Amino acid sequence: MRRRDTVAVLGVGLGDASLRRRRRAIELCALLARGLGVVGTACYLLGWAFPAAEVLPAHLRPVCAAAIPVMIVACALSAINWSRPSSRWYPWWSAAQVVLDSAVVMTVVGLLVVHGDQGSWPALVVPLVVAAIRHGLAGALAVWVINSAGYAWILLATDPAATPADTVFALSVHLMVALVTGTQSSAFARQLTELHMTRRLLYEQLTHDSLTGLPNRAQLAEFAQRHVGQALAVLLIDLNGFKNVNDTLGHAAGDTVLQEVGRRLHACMRDGDMAMRLGGDEFLVLLPGADADAAPSAMSRIQEVIGRPITIGDDVAVVGATIGHAVGTVSPDAGLDMLMREADLHMYAAKPYANRFDGQPLARGQQQSTR
Repeated sequence: MRRRDTVAVLGVGLGDASLRRRRRAIELCALLARGLGVVGTACYLLGWAFPAAEVLPAHLRPVCAAAIPVMIVACALSAINWSRPSSRWYPWWSAAQVVLDSAVVMTVVGLLVVHGDQGSWPALVVPLVVAAIRHGLAGALAVWVINSAGYAWILLATDPAATPADTVFALSVHLMVALVTGTQSSAFARQLTELHMTRRLLYEQLTHDSLTGLPNRAQLAEFAQRHVGQALAVLLIDLNGFKNVNDTLGHAAGDTVLQEVGRRLHACMRDGDMAMRLGGDEFLVLLPGADADAAPSAMSRIQEVIGRPITIGDDVAVVGATIGHAVGTVSPDAGLDMLMREADLHMYAAKPYANRFDGQPLARGQQQSTR
């Protein structure tokens, strides 16, 4: 896989793709399950599948009919979440669906218990699993507490012979289901989070310079694609005096100079501008919307900022900057290549006139290092 392709796969814009796919899968399953529930309930009430009176008394049929619009509302929330899986409202609509699902199942189980069907309690597992998938262990335990309290109250209130011990088995099974599914869901969510963080870290490493933290060459193609057809000023910067710092103060001091230059360049940027390190002591500045009049003033500002003394322990270093610039429109085919070549030619043409530090020795101890 080429470096550019790798960057595209690991890009921040795609970092949440796995989470979006998971959320959409959850909502699709919820839509299908509730859709079957709505169709099945409607067929039951209309007597298409089997006579309704054989299962519930006639006066309870309106209660089942009321469950249909509740499930339809929950389906609407699923549809909203499916279409907007990255919305900040997603957790709230998801929690609302858990509440509606729990209300429907709890109502049906309660009605069956009231009419003597003590074997309906396994149905309460459904909202537990749904809550676990959507909200992890905390959601599963919250639904277990609410459903357990409701089931115990209905059973003890409607059956004079019932005792708290009669609910222990059902509630224990529900608790085990909540713990198992909730723990697994929470673990999976943590794994997704860690995977996303790892992908972001890899993306940062691929697209940013490890020393200065500035973007690197890997972002050139993406930047060019975003600004195709737009006016752009390209400033190619080469440091003067940097080799002298490395040779005299050491490479650690040279790294400090590069880091400080990177910070200063970043501080000079407007919104939408980009400063990047190409490698060695070469930097690149991209100024969208800048014209031929704006580029020279930006160059002067950058040269003044870079030329300020840099303190390195007990020493002070000064480096200069030779800047070549090009102004034009980003080509859809060549991208930034033509502009960068032109800026490179201008930089090397200006280099002999910019090396005003050449031939001067480097002084140590609170003095300026020059070249």
